[in-house]
Amino acid sequence: MVTRRQSGFSLVELVIVIVLIGAIGGIFAMQLKPVIEGYVAVGKRAALTDQADTALRRIVTEVRAAVPNSLRLANAQCMELVPTIDGGRFRTGPDVTNGGGAFLDHDAAATEFDVVTRFTTQPAPGDLVVIGNQNPGDVYSRANVSTISQVANNTDAWRGPHRLTVTPTRIPFGYEDGRFVVAPGAEPSVSYVCEGAGTTPDGSTGTGRVHRVTRTTLDLLQTCPATAGAPLLASRVASCQFIYSPNQGATQQSGFVQLQLRLTDGGETVSLTLGAHVSNVP
Repeated sequence: MVTRRQSGFSLVELVIVIVLIGAIGGIFAMQLKPVIEGYVAVGKRAALTDQADTALRRIVTEVRAAVPNSLRLANAQCMELVPTIDGGRFRTGPDVTNGGGAFLDHDAAATEFDVVTRFTTQPAPGDLVVIGNQNPGDVYSRANVSTISQVANNTDAWRGPHRLTVTPTRIPFGYEDGRFVVAPGAEPSVSYVCEGAGTTPDGSTGTGRVHRVTRTTLDLLQTCPATAGAPLLASRVASCQFIYSPNQGATQQSGFVQLQLRLTDGGETVSLTLGAHVSNVP
């Protein structure tokens, strides 16, 4: 009878192998931990940067398209403007060849006028026409604002592409450029509000938010609106500030707006500042 010798590991050998594997694993973990942490940090900074950049560019885009001279600040965390959806030129007198046309002038209010340019986004009844806005007080008091009741397409080419029927309006005295802008009647006022800016007690995460708030009316007295239910542009806001510097003078025909936003998440922070020139020529 042949006896076969059985082979295997002794307990000591097994313990040694376990210790070696643990040591090697620990070394790899020490080497990989900074790499993984760095990857996560880069991802957080990229997400914060994208969020801040998107929010700031959205605000600047709307600022540049706003009704001239409608930008105003309630405070450094609350900025308001009157948005536009389109604009054009109105007839300022009768057509000399055909002897007609609906026009606006300084002397008497009219309830309709021909538009001599084509709309990109055609307005609808209820939208607002703003003419020659020289300062925030005019548009927010509706001194130069009329409401559209009908948009018609002219059949005669000499009249211009469109005719607008509006509440009585006229050209403001001193205004000669013949332009108008159209503001959405359902949302004639937009405010960007930063609230709750700061960080958690350990400083690792921002606690604030930036909202875009719309109103259904134009109010002469500016107040910072509540943000409940308003679209969120940015979260985890550690600090934010709106700065607006209009040119001094009777007509603030240009200005400069600066938007500062700092976001913090998981100990990572990004700070962005975006500035834009604002053309306030009516």
